[in-house]
Amino acid sequence: MKKILLVALVLSSQIWAQNNVAACKILSKINALIQKEHVQPKPVDDSLSVFIFDNLINDLDPARNLFFKSEYDSLAKNYRLQLDNLIQKEDCQFITTFENIYQKGLLRNKTFLEKLEKDNIDFSVRDTIRMYKKVFPVYMTENDFEKIWRKKIRFDVLTEVAASSNNLDSIQTHITSLIAYNKGIAIQNEMCKISAQLIRKSTIAEKVYSFFCTYFDPHTNYFSVDSKSNFVSSLSKERLSLGFLVTLNEKNQIIIDEIDPNGPAFKNGKLKKGDQILSIANDKETLKVTCASLEEIGELIVSDANKIITLIVKRKGEKNFSVTLEKEVIKDEQNTVFSYIVEDKNKIGYIKIPSFYSNFESKDSSGCAEDVGTEIVKLQNDDIDGLVIDLMDNGGGSMEEAIKLAGLFVHHGPISIVVDNTKKQQIIQDPYRGYLYKGPIIILVNGNTASASEFFATILQDYNRAMVIGSSTLGKATMQTILPLENEEENFVKVTINKFYRITGKSHQSIGVIPDVQVPIIYESIIQKEKDYPTAFKNDVLPTSISFTPYVKNKLIHQLTKNSHKRVLASPYFNSVITMNKRIDELVKSPKTVIPMQIDTVFEEQKAVTTLWENINDFKDESINLNVKNSSFNESLLGVYPSERAFKNKQIKVLKNNHYLNEAIQIINDYFVLK
Repeated sequence: MKKILLVALVLSSQIWAQNNVAACKILSKINALIQKEHVQPKPVDDSLSVFIFDNLINDLDPARNLFFKSEYDSLAKNYRLQLDNLIQKEDCQFITTFENIYQKGLLRNKTFLEKLEKDNIDFSVRDTIRMYKKVFPVYMTENDFEKIWRKKIRFDVLTEVAASSNNLDSIQTHITSLIAYNKGIAIQNEMCKISAQLIRKSTIAEKVYSFFCTYFDPHTNYFSVDSKSNFVSSLSKERLSLGFLVTLNEKNQIIIDEIDPNGPAFKNGKLKKGDQILSIANDKETLKVTCASLEEIGELIVSDANKIITLIVKRKGEKNFSVTLEKEVIKDEQNTVFSYIVEDKNKIGYIKIPSFYSNFESKDSSGCAEDVGTEIVKLQNDDIDGLVIDLMDNGGGSMEEAIKLAGLFVHHGPISIVVDNTKKQQIIQDPYRGYLYKGPIIILVNGNTASASEFFATILQDYNRAMVIGSSTLGKATMQTILPLENEEENFVKVTINKFYRITGKSHQSIGVIPDVQVPIIYESIIQKEKDYPTAFKNDVLPTSISFTPYVKNKLIHQLTKNSHKRVLASPYFNSVITMNKRIDELVKSPKTVIPMQIDTVFEEQKAVTTLWENINDFKDESINLNVKNSSFNESLLGVYPSERAFKNKQIKVLKNNHYLNEAIQIINDYFVLK
């Protein structure tokens, strides 16, 4: 028996050693690629070491209930300032060290939870729990290990009990049974997560690859072959899909929200809106929803590598059942350009661009720019007087598509400046002579408008070809490409190869595109921006003397801006948005750091949060009932494809009370009066 155990240990150590050698080779190749291609490479030094170490600790132990302080101190002493040296020496033994301590912590937590499941927890003891807003130190010692976990479970149970009813008196009447029931669920959920982490293939090496990349900037990332495929697929308007959308309910359960009538879920016929997904499986693994993170669940559902998915589904009043679906390539309505006409004092065209998608696997010109061009032709056949382009929540995509799209609205001339790691300036010219549409344009943006969307908006703003309204955008003025590692088919890096600047030499990097008219947008103050990432590039200005001629005089832009600003200040709707944002800020940015762990206190805290989110969810656009309709061409298409009528009607219903669209229309109306 001892001989067998010894052989097993030797084999195990050999496997770890081989894995560490392979990991170091990948890190070496990643570094070589970044140093060669990155627009602004950094040296591999102590700063990188600290960045990787701190991010690894925060990722593995975000709640600070896994590592003992003594374990953290030992890791910090040996590695926090040494990882750069070890990586350069191709000594990645530290990965095994982290893995061992991580596994040890998981097993320790699991053992205690098994014990706690049988023990009583005294919920009558007066105690408090501290809520941290940001990353906080590793502080857990062996002496307070059990106390911390008891406190966590106790708070989780009280939170679930508080959510079980809107009536505190009812809760207190049944408090004993509610606590007993929710205690079992809380402990089982934690044990389920730990068990899943214990049996899951080690991901620490991949985490190190990822943090190594993001040290250089937030958008340089490591990709495995599967994640690369998923990323490319996400930039397409047609993709493999199961044909349904999900949402989270108030209990964080995954619920089927919509079923695409053109997708495999609809054709299968077993699923209904409102069904709860309990588990998701491919041919290799099964994820129980309560045990896995949303990221893991999403990756399993979305990954192009998982073409056949089996779901275990729960439906009220019925037994749980399984559904096996095979993904199909279907049109992604959430990722496709669409247009409508709004009739007001003038006839205004509206085009929504959800992303700058492209067909990367096709040699033709199909993509976002071509689709927008098609919609413009349809709108112009109905003699529109102005155009609104909606880029809200457009996270970017293909820069090539953004360049082509700008060319549809600018007659000719320079549109941007691109700089690579040689510091050489390359002036990007409008790819087309002439333009497809000459009339006035309003562009709608918000804090989620990013990258290629910002690039496009700045071009039209600098040429006074469009007015931009909304809130400041994300602030990403860099360009990435996906490159394979040397002699690798399994590992890739999405590396930042260019910084781009406006034709004025200015940049929106880190500060975003500043709208001509600032309009309040819900959640705007809590949207994470480029400047919030610690490794984001700073804003800078490029010396340049490019000559270009704006289309509209600045005097007219200033007057339109002034009129719009007055309307926004007087709008009851936009003032309601400002009030709602203040309440959200109070909740998110200034949470109570210490909460007494008593059912009445937890109930009141939760009630305040629940009430706020209910108010946000119930926050309806004040009815303005815009006259929104299909273009003549699109209306005729619905006669051929009647199944799309319901989806189109849903879009029209939303647009009828869109206050941002309404303000854009008022600006275009002003334009014709002033002109």
